[in-house]
Amino acid sequence: MCGVPESLTIDELAARIGLPSSTIRMYQTKGVLHAPRRQGRVAYYDASHVERLTLVQRLQQRGFSLPAIAELITAREKGESVAAVLGMGETEGPDDWVRIKVRDIKHLIPMGDVQPRLLLRAMRLGLVRWKYGWPHARRWALEAGGRLAGLRVPSDDVMDSFTRLRTATDAIASDFVRLFEREFWPELARKAGDDNQLENVRALLVELTYTAETAVVGTLRESIRDAAEEFASRHGLLPSDDFQPAWAEQPLPPIAENLVDPAGDLPTEQEIECFLARGDEDESGR
Repeated sequence: MCGVPESLTIDELAARIGLPSSTIRMYQTKGVLHAPRRQGRVAYYDASHVERLTLVQRLQQRGFSLPAIAELITAREKGESVAAVLGMGETEGPDDWVRIKVRDIKHLIPMGDVQPRLLLRAMRLGLVRWKYGWPHARRWALEAGGRLAGLRVPSDDVMDSFTRLRTATDAIASDFVRLFEREFWPELARKAGDDNQLENVRALLVELTYTAETAVVGTLRESIRDAAEEFASRHGLLPSDDFQPAWAEQPLPPIAENLVDPAGDLPTEQEIECFLARGDEDESGR
């Protein structure tokens, strides 16, 4: 930080930040400020302490209590992400990071394609992380990769697809974050005096995350159904008056429901108004 001397006494630090010396000592006791460098009986602070105190003041203005601030800071110093701190399910189930062994790579990537460039590309895309001399991947990525490898999809095509997918999901995530910021954050900011501010933020974000996951998965299923119907039509696979394949007489799984039961025409506004006025009392047309 420009303009900050290499060493400050506690009184000099207090004057620069605008806090009593006793408050700075209290922050150290609470675990939100790291210890100073000591030279004899004198403690010296530096730019990192100025930055930390500035952060603490900013978080307090946002309504976070000192225990919540200490939790955030401690987690970040351990290398944990904000998502993990806020309880977004990063360390359990399909999101768990799993160490990849050589046999896993050979299972995921055809032998002729096992090259360092593929692993490096996967790391740049966030599919793989390198920790303690081993590559690690999300459990869901290993499962999906295994399935695609079983279908003999080329590795580079998988990477290309994931790149496009990640671009789409980043946009979706940004929409939900903007929703949180617009609809929920002002109310949280107004309740700056609450001691459980971090818990309130965590609860809202977890609820919003699960809602987003449900909406995205449901919308994806609808898109796949529509894409499957378009594919079948393009390749002449749909039953018609002069083409009745054997499978047309058999019940199909729900994901293919549009192939044999395509959606009807859109209703008129008057039909929708009648439906809304009728309510659920008349179900004879079901």
